[in-house]
Amino acid sequence: MPRISRLEKHEVDGETAKIYDVYQQERGNVPNMFRTVAHRPEIFRTMIAHFRAVMNTGTVPAKLKELAIVRTSQLNNCEY
Repeated sequence: MPRISRLEKHEVDGETAKIYDVYQQERGNVPNMFRTVAHRPEIFRTMIAHFRAVMNTGTVPAKLKELAIVRTSQLNNCEY
C-alpha cells in the first residue's frame, strides 16, 4: 500500500482535473505517479510539462520511451 494516496479526479482542483481528462482521453488512465504528485498542484503542472517535453521530443520514439519506463518500474517492483 502506498504511503501517499493517489488522488482521484473528484479530489483535485479544476486545472488538475482538466489534465486528468487529457490523460484519460489520450491513454485511458492517469498514471499513478501523476495521481500522487497531484497533492501539490504547482509541482504536478511542472512535472506534466517536463514529462511531455521528454516524451514528445528527441529521436527515440515515444513507444520505446514508454517501454523503458514500464520495464524500469517492473525491475523496481513498483506500480506504474
